[in-house]
Amino acid sequence: MDSRSFLRTSAVALAAAGLILSGCTGGSDAAAPAGPVAGSASPSPSPAALKKYYGQKLAWRDCGVPGFQCATLRAPLDYAKPDGPRIELAVSRVKATGPGKRIGSLLVNPGGPGGSAVDYLQGYAGIGYPEPVRARYDMVAVDPRGVGRSEPVDCLTGPEMDAYTQIDQTPDDPVETAALEASFKRFAAGCEKRTGAVLGHVSTVETARDMDILRAALGDEKLHYVGASYGTFLGATYAELFPGRVGRLVLDGAMDPSLSALDLNRDQTAGFETAFGAFAADCVTRPDCPLGTESVRAAGKALKKFFRDTDAAPVPTGEDRELGESLAATGVIAAMYDEGAWPQLREALTRAIGGEGSALLSLADSYYEREPDGSYANLMFANAAVNCLDLPPAYQGPADAEKAVPSFDEASPVFGTGLAWAALNCTYWPSPATGRPHRITAEGAAPILVVGTTRDPATPYRWAESLADQLSSGTLLTYEGDGHTAYGRGSDCVDTAINTYLLEGTPPPAGKRCS
Repeated sequence: MDSRSFLRTSAVALAAAGLILSGCTGGSDAAAPAGPVAGSASPSPSPAALKKYYGQKLAWRDCGVPGFQCATLRAPLDYAKPDGPRIELAVSRVKATGPGKRIGSLLVNPGGPGGSAVDYLQGYAGIGYPEPVRARYDMVAVDPRGVGRSEPVDCLTGPEMDAYTQIDQTPDDPVETAALEASFKRFAAGCEKRTGAVLGHVSTVETARDMDILRAALGDEKLHYVGASYGTFLGATYAELFPGRVGRLVLDGAMDPSLSALDLNRDQTAGFETAFGAFAADCVTRPDCPLGTESVRAAGKALKKFFRDTDAAPVPTGEDRELGESLAATGVIAAMYDEGAWPQLREALTRAIGGEGSALLSLADSYYEREPDGSYANLMFANAAVNCLDLPPAYQGPADAEKAVPSFDEASPVFGTGLAWAALNCTYWPSPATGRPHRITAEGAAPILVVGTTRDPATPYRWAESLADQLSSGTLLTYEGDGHTAYGRGSDCVDTAINTYLLEGTPPPAGKRCS
């Protein structure tokens, strides 16, 4: 699997929302450029050059989804050339329901990179966020550039993507290493051929600048925002670019922007090991645990053996695709995002170990967003495109990946080798990285709420600790639990703290912990 998909969320229900009147904020500040951003090579355009974008009005129309409206936001394709080609971004909103005075617009992003914020709004956030929040905010989403409905990145056909997801990512010899390297090269070349100029302009910095244009078009002086997983990096980047325009920002399942691609991938590998340990601790207490009932360590060894067995002899699934090691590992990892999927994983592993792999294949397909007709959503294409622009690649070539395997195996005896090799994908990217790892302080920003889950598989808890420490106005809220992200996952303590912050602007006290 592609370990750089660490920035996605696990939400199954996707939602959307509508928004209020179009318009722009008054005064020249609406078109003021961001200051220089550490880690970004992209220059800041002048206020005059962006005036036509900041002054645009959104033409809202019916989305075809009851209660939601849609519009198209225009932004420059390249902020260094604001008079050049433009990109069109899909926006959706659902208006505040009342009662109570409207606070403003609440922009939501589910992560990824590559997750459709519009789908998330229409399928979940616009109807599933707490009623007091929806009463006082217009819920809004914009699909980031290159994602969903916003001129999406495209890389491979369905059959080509099937082959890509099945490639052996734990090579045992030079032939298998060459095959893996070739698969990453084909993926990158396909993205360049099928996407064109957009591929070089889907960075997080550019998307954050788009968000400020949206803020102005919505008529808001401040940006209120809830971002999950990768959405926390997007929100923190916005705060770095526009600290004076920060309203109430919730960053749930936080990333650490100071880490290199290698360190991010290795830390996430350790996060999946922690999550697997929690799953295994529960599993071994059950008489039907497919990994045995001896101990967590023995369960890990049993899973590793299962992966080796599928590498040597893939498991039939009842269709043309067999369940090899790569898809098997992806299916297990998919279930680590939410402890609610543990029963499904136990059943899938039981069936796969018994020689029938369709259930575990289904979990892998859900991770990759593969449709029953064999087509794939844009998620994994955009995921690679954004990540490969945001940070220099983890490796210069296969030799570096091979050297890194021991440290990844130390981080995760179960998943380490595969995730070490998966980090090779950006090595062959056609567009050079424009970002660099750096600390984000966002000096002058209003209080920002950072949320971390102690056994989060995809965004390890220490990332939330680090981001909260970096941000000059950051406050850390800790959820002692399992799964990816914390808001809306069943903790009244977490939800109350976040709702209070969104409605009153008051973050929880420093050191607040919930379970």
